[in-house]
Amino acid sequence: MKKIKKILFTTAITAGTFMNFVALAAEETPGADQDAPKGGLLGGFLPIIAMYALLFAAMYFILIRPQRKRQKKEEELRSSVILGDNITTIGGITGRVVQIKDDEITIESSIDRTLLTFKKWAIRDVQKLVTDDEEKKYKQ
Repeated sequence: MKKIKKILFTTAITAGTFMNFVALAAEETPGADQDAPKGGLLGGFLPIIAMYALLFAAMYFILIRPQRKRQKKEEELRSSVILGDNITTIGGITGRVVQIKDDEITIESSIDRTLLTFKKWAIRDVQKLVTDDEEKKYKQ
């Protein structure tokens, strides 16, 4: 979070510096003809629009895009759960998956075989079940 704040601060400073540079470039030079037409409506707003576009692009690549990647990765993790996998919930409860429904998952969570039902969004981590065939592949 501190890294994101630092990047946002740096981006804001850069955008502010860019805006000041554009404003200075748009000003008239001393001694220039006062009656000369200025840049017009588009010439005055173009630097501001460019600055906002630059700021939005920076915010997209710093905040929105990484968040979407994380959400996609988490959704793939939750949809790849199969019976027998060991999972950890966001509350820290661990157990073996014994039943999967549309948006709910039931786990067996102790020696007493206590069954607990959770929503799929509550899954934090999945340890895949290793079968004998896969184990033989790893040993080779």
